[in-house]
Amino acid sequence: MIATILAAQSTDERVNKITAELFKKYPTLESFAEANISELENDIKPVGFYKNKAKSIKETARILVEKYNGTLPTTIEELVKLKGVGRKTANVIMANIYGIPSIIVDTHCKRLSNRLGLVNSKDATKIEFELKKIVEPQLYTIFSNLMVYHGRAVCKAIKPRCEVCTIKDVCEYFKARK
Repeated sequence: MIATILAAQSTDERVNKITAELFKKYPTLESFAEANISELENDIKPVGFYKNKAKSIKETARILVEKYNGTLPTTIEELVKLKGVGRKTANVIMANIYGIPSIIVDTHCKRLSNRLGLVNSKDATKIEFELKKIVEPQLYTIFSNLMVYHGRAVCKAIKPRCEVCTIKDVCEYFKARK
């Protein structure tokens, strides 16, 4: 949960660099809830947006301890009530912790969904629900993971590698560039 909050608007690489030390220093939800905010901000500074993220982490940890007895809620509706948790983070938790297939709309999924012509929207929630209409439920998570992989490796935001893309024949973006 903490790593997922840290990951917003950051890279996995940056998050992974700080999490080992962070979890040594704050081994429990209680320790995050009781953390000195300035110290926590300093500890997570490398991931960016550290002031907001520190507040979100501290507040979310407090709520999880007080309201949920230290466990994560099991529904998207409850998860998004937590500070710093939007639908993307909630869907990551549902998929990776609870094993419930979920459409995770990150920057890559958003870009690819539009380029492929699957959706015509920049709104992540709209994209999630549009994709749910065309992707089989049991494939939601693997679909999301493949979109992230393809977005990182091939369909980059700047200078997409269309020449090596295996799905360019069905891609609206590629067809428009010809």
